Amino acid sequence: MNNARAARRMLRTHRYGVLSTLSEKFDGHPFASILYYLVDHDGSLLILISMLAEHTKNIRHDARVSLLTHDHSDLNIQSQGRVTVVGTAQPVEDNLRIAVRYLRYFPEAETYLAMRDFSFYRIVPQTLRYIGGFGKIHWVSAASYLVPAYPLIGQEDDVIAHMNADHRDTLRRYCEHFHQCVALDVEMLGIDCDGFDIRADGRHLRIDFEEMAFDAQQARHALVEMALRTR
Repeated sequence: MNNARAARRMLRTHRYGVLSTLSEKFDGHPFASILYYLVDHDGSLLILISMLAEHTKNIRHDARVSLLTHDHSDLNIQSQGRVTVVGTAQPVEDNLRIAVRYLRYFPEAETYLAMRDFSFYRIVPQTLRYIGGFGKIHWVSAASYLVPAYPLIGQEDDVIAHMNADHRDTLRRYCEHFHQCVALDVEMLGIDCDGFDIRADGRHLRIDFEEMAFDAQQARHALVEMALRTR
């Protein structure tokens, strides 16, 4: 697996990170805050932020940002995997599509969306710093990291609806086989070229494809193959 895909998979696994902006109030000093993010299909990051927040004021003054996430399960901070995305934060225009997908992952954000001062921004990577572990340190270009548009983006809702309506038992087997998690209440949240996400008894689980899937047919093939492995 190349470093770009490894970095993208790590980012998709996690749900929050440290956002660094350039302080308008303190003459460009770095300002850090913790917030949720969602990786979009192409690998860019979506954040929902309030116009009253300090980081939003900083972004509106200077769009340059970075976001760091890390392997929360590894207590050794020197050897744990981590990714820093260096890029710019831009307002999102297609709010409806983004909102529907974002709320599947973060249903509690519905309250924020009802407030007029919250809006989506997209962090568009310029470069990434990927650390896969001790001694595995790489710069990753945005050109190699970002994924061009692919058919599965428009087919995602149908795939999710099918899996949640007809294959809940399969989703449970995925959880048990790939995460050693026995769950009753399971739901597919999203699917992309790198894998898919399940909410299992309130816990978010990420399951990666061995090979990238760019349309519903390829995704179905991968899902069936993985289901066979769970038996």
